[in-house]
Amino acid sequence: MSSTELPSAPAASVLPKVATVRVAEGERLRSVGLPGITLSVRSRPPAREGLPPALYVHGLGGSSQNWSALMQQLEDQVDGEAVDLPGFGDSPPPDDGNYSITAHARAVIRYLDASDRGPVHLFGNSLGGAVTTRVAAVRPDLVRTLTLISPALPELRVQRTAVPTGLLAVPGATALFTRFSRGWTAEQRVRGVMHLCYGDPGRVTPEGFSNAVEEMERRLQLPYFWDALTRSARGLVNAYTLGGQHALWRQAERVLAPTLLIYGGRDQLVGYRMCRKAARSFRDSRLLTLPEAGHVAMMEYPEIVARAFDELCVDAGEALEPQSGRSGVTGAGAVTENAGS
Repeated sequence: MSSTELPSAPAASVLPKVATVRVAEGERLRSVGLPGITLSVRSRPPAREGLPPALYVHGLGGSSQNWSALMQQLEDQVDGEAVDLPGFGDSPPPDDGNYSITAHARAVIRYLDASDRGPVHLFGNSLGGAVTTRVAAVRPDLVRTLTLISPALPELRVQRTAVPTGLLAVPGATALFTRFSRGWTAEQRVRGVMHLCYGDPGRVTPEGFSNAVEEMERRLQLPYFWDALTRSARGLVNAYTLGGQHALWRQAERVLAPTLLIYGGRDQLVGYRMCRKAARSFRDSRLLTLPEAGHVAMMEYPEIVARAFDELCVDAGEALEPQSGRSGVTGAGAVTENAGS
């Protein structure tokens, strides 16, 4: 079956519910000071000594919280950490106000160099997918494998549902939007985000929704919230226009690490059709398509993403211990294939 077909998924009643939490049980947050930036890092204590390191990088408007479910799934496989990019989550803005893709990639590289954790299993979602693609291209010594979930790589024909997000990059658009939405409650904003990002928002638990609302209320009080969002959106759009060796698709072709590509059939922000171009561009790639997933498959289907990562490591010759109950990528209409040349 072609990975672009849309087989039916299991009934929603048999799928796990999605929870969103600020600090999950077993996690801890710490602050790391680096030249020009301070990063908040979320981690789980490794199940045992000697596990290979992993680093997770969130998308636009997200935070390290977006990885909690997957981090828990992989806690016996990797020594996992998730970073809040500058200006997001619990990380303050960068000193220089630079929110470009290059600046975000530089922040990830600085952290990996300072922590001496590389090479890592590197994960990126959406904006974080563009950032980690650049990291893997320019610093292959830091990356064991690369897992990209709905990576925000340039599209010539952008989905209509993604246009409002892109408009944040237009000067003055954010000011207009904030005036227009001044009366919106945190609950309304969270529902809008979930309908945009999830394949099925109904799978979010009441507790998860409540936690997300609490986090939204916190972020709206931050004086730099809209600035970080706007400048990062502008940085992403600017990266789409770069040519030559700095072009994101050109950098994708330079990635040496074994790469897992995950795309959702209900993604309203990154075109599902882009999975084929990505599979052709990353030289050593495996493709997983989840027709029922939206933009954040690691939050909707963390067990399936974890199994796909296990298989990536096996194919790449990484010695991860197989986990009981993981017998291959199934569920949610998942389709996998080796896509690299």
